Amino acid sequence: MNKPVYLDANASEPVRDSVISEMVKALHITGNPSSVHAMGRRCYHMIEDAREVVADHFGGDVQNCIFTSGGTEADILAIHGQKQDRPLWVGATEHPAISQIDYPKTILPVTQQGIVDLGFLEQSLQQAETPPLVCLMLANSETGVLHPIQEAAELCHHYGALLHVDAVQAAGRIKIDLSELGADSLAISAHKMGGPKGIGALLLASGNIRGAKRLDPLFVGGGQEQGRRGGTQALPMIVGMAEAVRASYIQDRTAIIKMRDAIEAAAKKHGAVVCGEGAKRLDNTSCLAFEGKSAQQQLMALDMAGFCVSTGSACSSGKVAKSPVLIAMGLQHLAGYSIRVSLPWNNNEQETEQFIEAYCRMVAS
Repeated sequence: MNKPVYLDANASEPVRDSVISEMVKALHITGNPSSVHAMGRRCYHMIEDAREVVADHFGGDVQNCIFTSGGTEADILAIHGQKQDRPLWVGATEHPAISQIDYPKTILPVTQQGIVDLGFLEQSLQQAETPPLVCLMLANSETGVLHPIQEAAELCHHYGALLHVDAVQAAGRIKIDLSELGADSLAISAHKMGGPKGIGALLLASGNIRGAKRLDPLFVGGGQEQGRRGGTQALPMIVGMAEAVRASYIQDRTAIIKMRDAIEAAAKKHGAVVCGEGAKRLDNTSCLAFEGKSAQQQLMALDMAGFCVSTGSACSSGKVAKSPVLIAMGLQHLAGYSIRVSLPWNNNEQETEQFIEAYCRMVAS
């Protein structure tokens, strides 16, 4: 192979050609979207057109779609803006943007398949003195496991709680409708859909008593984003995000499912365990655990063979440690032996076959 095969889409998808094209066009446009003259108005209208695309694809309201610097900021803004005096409850397998936020937290356990324990959630809500702000990710970045968000939202609202959903890994890969999910807020990020890094959005449900009427901002400034997020908007990034949303949702993902299944079948034949296999998962994600070799050994061997995979969240980059996600799932014995293979939107069958050969050689050696 002349260049490494990239199989780390859950860290960041390759940027789509159509996204680059739209961003280049926007880079040639001069003007501040807050200016009232003709060039400023042109920028403003391009941003609002992009906002409409994003809101429409995710079942949100245009006026409640707030552009941010990415998924992490969207998560933190959702918590900062809606928590107020509510206690904070977070799933045991959440992204570090939420799990490491500096607030006291109640941890919601997950099953061995990595799914939030709805029975525990309901019992806790029944006993709660103050309705909490609950944070659950739609799809886990390491295993691809999908949480039952609709059921969780129904429980939360029955007991007066709010539900924020980190949909960063799921956006662009499965259909997401904020109104159907029933969540109060939703975080997404462009670079997980084949868009640019550094741009994301927070969508607020129209019925969200906190979000639809007001949202305490992290950044004050010139009143941008209806006063919810100060700072001059990054026009090229926003335009790129809108194009990534469009492109990702017209892509046929049948081939990706076939390639993921082929990788998992081959890995299991050689003794690997697919973590979360029994749950509903993203079509591109495999968490493969092989007790014979440490995660670091596997990562290095595959890297030397020309394949880019990971051991978990890219936001813990530089760290090859036991997976907290697998530990939360009760799979402590596998937590130091797992890698994540996440297929990008442009992966092909030849690359998949080459990876299978390399993986099988690696575990057999």
